[in-house]
Amino acid sequence: MAFLVVIVSVFYIAMVVVWVSQVFFKMNDQEVKVEHQSPPFVYDDFSVDPSVFRDLKEVVSLIENGAYKSEVRKIYRAMRLTMKLRSKLKASLLSAFLNYVLAPDSEVHERLSSYLPQDRHDTQVDVEMPATESKHLLPEFEIFCYLLVLIFLIDQKKYNEAKACSSESIVHLKSMNSITADVLASRLYFYYSLSYELAGDLAEIRGNLLALYRSATVHHNNFSQETLLNLLLRNYLHYNLYDQAEKFCSKAHQVEALSNQQYCRYLFYQGKIKTIQLEYTDAKDFLQAAQKGPTTAVGFQIQCNKWAVIVHLLLGEIPQRTVFTQKRMEKALRPYFELTNAFRVGDLELLRRVAEKFSSTFSQDRTSNLIIRLRRNVIRTGLRNISVSYTRISLADIAKKLKLDFENPVGDAENIVAKAIRDGIIDATLDHANGWLVSKATGDVYSTYEPQIAFDSRIVFCLNMHNEALRALRFPRDLRSKESVAT
Repeated sequence: MAFLVVIVSVFYIAMVVVWVSQVFFKMNDQEVKVEHQSPPFVYDDFSVDPSVFRDLKEVVSLIENGAYKSEVRKIYRAMRLTMKLRSKLKASLLSAFLNYVLAPDSEVHERLSSYLPQDRHDTQVDVEMPATESKHLLPEFEIFCYLLVLIFLIDQKKYNEAKACSSESIVHLKSMNSITADVLASRLYFYYSLSYELAGDLAEIRGNLLALYRSATVHHNNFSQETLLNLLLRNYLHYNLYDQAEKFCSKAHQVEALSNQQYCRYLFYQGKIKTIQLEYTDAKDFLQAAQKGPTTAVGFQIQCNKWAVIVHLLLGEIPQRTVFTQKRMEKALRPYFELTNAFRVGDLELLRRVAEKFSSTFSQDRTSNLIIRLRRNVIRTGLRNISVSYTRISLADIAKKLKLDFENPVGDAENIVAKAIRDGIIDATLDHANGWLVSKATGDVYSTYEPQIAFDSRIVFCLNMHNEALRALRFPRDLRSKESVAT
C-alpha cells in the first residue's frame, strides 16, 4: 500500500514539472516575439482622427486589390469613399497617411510633405505602421497621395501651392500607363485644371492639356481621354472660344462613354456650343444632361435648366411650369421664370425690365447675349396672340400693342407681319391698301402633322435613352470569366 502511494506521488510531481516547463518556454517565446516586433508609430498630433485614418487604409486596400486584379470598379469605389472623406482631411492626417503609404526617404514623400504645414503638439496618438520593407510602392499609391494633397490644398484655398503640386503630379504621371492608374490619373487631371482655373491662369495649361489628350489617345487611355476632352472644352468656353471648341470637337476622337458624370458634362458643353451657333434644335442636350446628371449635383442641374429654358424660348416654345418649381431650384430659376412670363405674354417692355432687373445674374450665367436674341421671338409671340384674338386689326394698333420703339412703327409693323406670314408664324393675310391684318379661321391642329411629329420625337428620345442604358450596364469581371469557362 505504501508503495502505491509513493508511485502516485511521483506521477503527480512529474506532471507538475512538465506543466511548469511548458508555461516557462511559452513565456520565453512571447518575450522573443515582443522583442522582434516593430514598435508602433507615434504621431504627436491630437487632430489625427483614427476612424478617418482607418477609412483611408480601407481606400488603400481597395486600390491595391484593384491594381493587382485590374478591376476598375474597385478604383471607382475607392474614389467615392475618398470624396466622402474630403471634408475631414487635415494636414496632420495627411502627414500620417504619407508615412503609412510611402517610404519616408522617397522623393515623392519629401515633395508632398513640403506642401503640408508641420504643426506638432504634445498629445500623442498611436497609429499602427507597417515595417518599411513591407510597403508595396505601387504607382497607384503615389498618384493617390498626390490627389489627396492636391484636394487638401484646393479646399484650403492655397491655389499657388496647388498649382505647383498639380504640375509635379502631371510630370510624375507621364511614366505610368495602366488601366487602374488611368482612372486615378483622370481624377488628377480634373483637379489639375481646377487649381489653375481657381487661380485665374486657366489659359496657361491649354497646351499641356492638348499634349496630354494626344498622349492619352495614342495609348488608348479612355478614362483620361474622356476627362481631358471635357477639360479642353471647358478651357475654350471659359474664354468664349466657341469656334475653336467646335473645331476641336469635330476633330477629336470620340470614345464610348465610360463615366456618367463626364458624359453629362460633355452634353452640357455641346449644348452651349450649339446654342451660341444658332443650332437651337440640336441644342436640347441640356435636357438629357439634366436627366442623366446626379441628383446631388444641384449646381449642375441648375445650370442645365437655365440654358434649357433659354433654348426653349429661342425655339418659340414655352417651358413647363414644373421646371421652375423643382426642389432647391426655385430661387435660382426665378429670373428665368419672369423672363418666360414676359415671353408668354409677348411684352417687349416687360422683357426689357426683366433684363435690367436681373442683368447681373444673366451676366454671371453668360446668357446676356442670348436674351438679346429673344426680342424677335417675343415680338412673334405677341403677334401670334394678336392674330388669334382678332380677325381683323390695323397695323397701327399692332404697333401699339407690341410697343414697338422704332422711328416708323407702322411701317416696321408691316414688315414684321409680312415676315411672320412668310415664315408660317401666323396664318393670316395682309391688306396693304387698308393697312389691316386679316386672320384666317383657326383650324383643328389634329388635322395636321404636328401631333405626329411631336409624338415621333418623344418615341425617338425614349428609344435612345433605352439604348444608352443598355450600353451603360456593367458586370463584374469574374462573373464574365466564369460564364466563358462554363460555355
